[in-house]
Amino acid sequence: MLTVASQTILRNLLNGAVLAIAFSLPLAAQVQTSTTVTRGTPRTKSITVEHGEIVAISGNSVVIKMDDGTLKEFDNVPESTTFMVDGQPVNIKTAKVGMKLEKQTVTTTTPKVVTTVETVTGKVSYVSPPNSVILTLENGQNQEFKIPQGQKFMVDGKETDAWGLKKGMNVTATRVTEVPEAVLAVQVQRTGSAPPAPAAPQPGQPILVAAVPTAAPAAGEPAPTALPKTASYMPLIGVLGALFCALSLLVMAVRTISSRSTVS
Repeated sequence: MLTVASQTILRNLLNGAVLAIAFSLPLAAQVQTSTTVTRGTPRTKSITVEHGEIVAISGNSVVIKMDDGTLKEFDNVPESTTFMVDGQPVNIKTAKVGMKLEKQTVTTTTPKVVTTVETVTGKVSYVSPPNSVILTLENGQNQEFKIPQGQKFMVDGKETDAWGLKKGMNVTATRVTEVPEAVLAVQVQRTGSAPPAPAAPQPGQPILVAAVPTAAPAAGEPAPTALPKTASYMPLIGVLGALFCALSLLVMAVRTISSRSTVS
């Protein structure tokens, strides 16, 4: 009794070209599948550092002035987003205008290869080289499998192709696929500094005090009795002068009349 083992490997990390055996393997009980993952060395892809200063906060929205002078508005900032200020975590609820922030983003890529091995065992019931073969599986069912171009088999330790398969041979067919993947990890570190405290006045420096206006009299208070001195005495002097002149004329008239009466 001959035992034929077929091994096929999918190995192309650049374009994913199929080099594996193209058996149409159904996921039945006769197909044994195992998967392994091989990870490579993580490689840092990029490091991005951003700086800014908080210029406005409204609810869960914040406006940050970046180093280049541009303003960026962030809406609906979750409270779970924190940055470290003086060793203490600060979120959108405890942040203050004037705080300076730094955000460092490190992107790391880790290559990995997912290897899947599918194995099926059966007896050759019919073979149509070089395209397909029908195997009788362990449960008695017949299943057709397609054979890719150039597929090689091992028969008694010797390499052969689909033309070397004969009816009645016990066959163990193995399909190996390797799929390259890249695991992307993004690590964000946020730090900041509190706004500077207001400067204290220097000794001897004058302190400006705002003048407080005098309150107006309350309603209902009596008005002042004295009137402001806005009038002049000149009209009164004029009136008195006119009266004296008239009186002088009257006296002169009386004297004239008296003297005429005496002569006659």
